Amino acid sequence: MEILEQLSLTQVNAGLEADSPREAPSCYTPAHKDLPITNARMPNGQTIKLLKTMVTSACERDCFYCPFRAGRDMRRATFTPDDLAKTYMTLYYAKAVEGIFLSSGIIGGGVRIQDKIIATAELLRGKYDYKGYLHAKIMPGAEKDQIARLMELASRVSLNLEAPNTERLRRLAPKKVFMEELVRRLLWVEEIRTTQSPFKTWNGRWPSSATQFVVGAVGESDLELIATSEQMFRRAHLRRVYYSRFTPQRDTPLENHPAENPWRQHRLYQSSYLLRDYGYSLEELPFDQDGKLPLDTDPKTAWADVHLRQQPVELNRADWESILRVPGIGKVGVTRIMQARRVRALTSLHQLKALGINAKRAAPFVLLNGKRPEYQLSFG
Repeated sequence: MEILEQLSLTQVNAGLEADSPREAPSCYTPAHKDLPITNARMPNGQTIKLLKTMVTSACERDCFYCPFRAGRDMRRATFTPDDLAKTYMTLYYAKAVEGIFLSSGIIGGGVRIQDKIIATAELLRGKYDYKGYLHAKIMPGAEKDQIARLMELASRVSLNLEAPNTERLRRLAPKKVFMEELVRRLLWVEEIRTTQSPFKTWNGRWPSSATQFVVGAVGESDLELIATSEQMFRRAHLRRVYYSRFTPQRDTPLENHPAENPWRQHRLYQSSYLLRDYGYSLEELPFDQDGKLPLDTDPKTAWADVHLRQQPVELNRADWESILRVPGIGKVGVTRIMQARRVRALTSLHQLKALGINAKRAAPFVLLNGKRPEYQLSFG
């Protein structure tokens, strides 16, 4: 079987997160239409064509949601590190791809497969002098020295927690151990970043780190997912948490379980951004008594409806943190407001709109020179 045909056998969504909360559309050239290439958004906002592939799609684990689970009747593919690195560079020089995501199923244990991922990355960085984006997976059970070596080679490393706690993981992936195999290794990444020098890394700095949850497969609440996310942001300093809504796969124990609502995934992303970037605490997020987030409104607006509608923020005098709590105003918008009000007072929604702010969303929650704005105006 040709190696490009084998690459097509790794093309699934399960376990391969996108770098955007929305489903990233496939981005194939006609010559490479069957390859697992997707548009991925980088931390700087740039979008690149990312090859998402696996060292092997064979697996000895029996994760109940995964199409690669042990014993499932499907065609598998396995690559040597040299074949995988050489093929990627061929695609890279052909401008079919701009980055690579290296993952794998597990055969012979996580340590053995981690060595193969490291060997592939070493070939890319060393033999082929590759200077581009490389996102590499940490395998469950990987050794600390392996993780340190992988971090010297990667732009980002990640390890999927999949579930928010031990009990939920037991129902989703019974052969994985939540704290010992998974959480501990994400904490090792942060320990390595804070205690070792990055002088041996390919670009002189340590990579960012991330994790992913499967959403909606085993009855976990939004509160469980966001509480664990908050702990990992705080303790492991993750750059991103990905939320992958459950989609049933044929011939898996959960094949008859319904797919999760995409709006739930979206609200989880919004909530995690409030924790990571906007200074919100877990207690401030609008969970109901069952630990669910509202689907009909975003969490920032839900918080503002309770706290700001009767006590709006005066944009001409408020501090950075207070303005950032207003729906429709992000970090760039706060900077523009604080710069503009040094020149003259802000008195109209049209001024806010000219600053690139979603004035209609912000209007119910702000004062302009002591007055509530007339937000029933046309915003066409």
